[in-house]
Amino acid sequence: MEVGVFSSCTSSYSSWLEFLSCCWRWQLVRGYVRAALVYGRSSAPGLVGWGIPASCVLMAWSLFYLGQSFQSPLPWTLCPLLRNSSQFDPECARTTPTTYFWYRKVLKATDEIEIGGLPVVHLSVSLFVAWLIVCISMIKGLRSIGKMLYIPVLLPYIVLFCLLVRSLMLKGAEFGLKRLLAAQVPALYSMEVWRRTGNQLFLSMGSGFGGFTAISSYIPRSNNCIMDAFAVAFLNLMTSVTTTVFVFAIMGHLATVNTEKCYQKNAERVMNLVATGVLPPEVQFPESLYHHMSSIYSTWFSNLPEQVRSTVVPHMYNCNMDDQLKQVMEGPGVAIVAFTDIISVFSGFTFWAIIIFMFLVTMGLSTMIGILQGIITPLQDTFSSLRKHTKLLTVAVCALMFLGSLIFVRPSGSYYLNLMDDYWAPLPLFLILILENMTMAWVYGARRFLADLIIILGRPISPIYRWLWCFVSPFVLLVLFVSTLIHLYMKNITYWAWDSNISNEVIRNYPSWAKVLLLVIIIITILPIPAYFFYTLFNVANPFSKTLSRSTVVFKLETKGDSPKTSPRLHVRQSLKKINKMDK
Repeated sequence: MEVGVFSSCTSSYSSWLEFLSCCWRWQLVRGYVRAALVYGRSSAPGLVGWGIPASCVLMAWSLFYLGQSFQSPLPWTLCPLLRNSSQFDPECARTTPTTYFWYRKVLKATDEIEIGGLPVVHLSVSLFVAWLIVCISMIKGLRSIGKMLYIPVLLPYIVLFCLLVRSLMLKGAEFGLKRLLAAQVPALYSMEVWRRTGNQLFLSMGSGFGGFTAISSYIPRSNNCIMDAFAVAFLNLMTSVTTTVFVFAIMGHLATVNTEKCYQKNAERVMNLVATGVLPPEVQFPESLYHHMSSIYSTWFSNLPEQVRSTVVPHMYNCNMDDQLKQVMEGPGVAIVAFTDIISVFSGFTFWAIIIFMFLVTMGLSTMIGILQGIITPLQDTFSSLRKHTKLLTVAVCALMFLGSLIFVRPSGSYYLNLMDDYWAPLPLFLILILENMTMAWVYGARRFLADLIIILGRPISPIYRWLWCFVSPFVLLVLFVSTLIHLYMKNITYWAWDSNISNEVIRNYPSWAKVLLLVIIIITILPIPAYFFYTLFNVANPFSKTLSRSTVVFKLETKGDSPKTSPRLHVRQSLKKINKMDK
């Protein structure tokens, strides 16, 4: 649990919507903004050049696809023709149109990460538009942001509900849901499964990102932050469950369609073999096969004599529906390609493409607003002179972010993004959360922290939270941190790459210099924490600051006549006796 979630009561309209926006990060698209880690005041500068720019690239991809969606047929549904020819591009013919469009038209991807190149023009334009939208939204101010977030936060829920209803109406959705409910007991004993689950849980909730703590400074303290935190966790759970049902319904439909296509291929093959005399006439398919493919095919195959069946099987494709589902679930290595595949399932796919990519853009916008606030607010708190130039600071930060993002729109940029997405983000996140939790529970004191919350909310709070903060949360976070560290050390770091020779995605190992780069980025990300610690320690050791270092922050109850807007929330008292009383 992040300290800012409870201590600052980040649960008014703005912060509550910020919490909801974090529920959406890569619930549908794996790791949509997992590459962005922005945390509190002392740590934010370490991520300015990496996490935020990488996140906005994902928003730029969605903007490009949104722009391409206003045409029919959609450009990723058909293979392009060769110049002055009626034949399709052979590279596209060897794969699917959606995969070809992603790697060749959108990314213009190279075959390896070592091959560089200048930034892709159309992606650079999309990236500039994305940062322009984010910058304008930030300049409008927090009050405007709070109202604006109703659209990017609530719209995805409406779209997801429509997609869920539509997916449940598809043929074969029931088969996918049955496989979803089939218990995979051995997976419960897999450490890798629990590691991935823990990563997704914390990344989807947005803990440790700093945006909550930044926005909490604008929130009146009278909000019931504990109740809202439970509501956010519940909504996050329901979002995950709803998304899972939607995905399995779609996968069940695709598996059913592929199975029927396999049946049809077998029927045509059997008819040809019967016509050539290779197979006996009694294996001929009934004419009603094409009207009720699934049921008639199974009945026909089971009614064949054993001897005839053994003759037919070597000439037929394996049309097992479970195998088809497995192939569909493996799918493309990039999730946005899977999205374009899903769009082609629906009738009126142009309309659905516009809706879905608009939903992804608004989802990315709400996330970017939250994490950018976690950069700008700490900078203004640290350097008070910047408070007079908020708009200029916002433009400067967004301009630097845009320049830092250009590395990710190069032909090999998606491979760098994958490096950060899969291997860089989790480790610093868990370390930050561990330090936050230990600072609150053991340095400041969980008992004192609980007393502060009781004063803020004006009612008693269960002491079980103190035990969770002191023991359960640190233990879980430490296990996840160690398992992530072991995973990075023991496993080869790989990425999905496009192989133009075979027109397919292949898994390649990152070169040794990429591993060194990953280590350097992780160190740079974590370095501000000990640096700020020694800086503070030096100030405390300074005789001039000893008097200030003996002060502590305690909460004071508001009187009825106090106004939340004008009355100070915190009162500094320099009596060590009162500190000792609170520790007892």
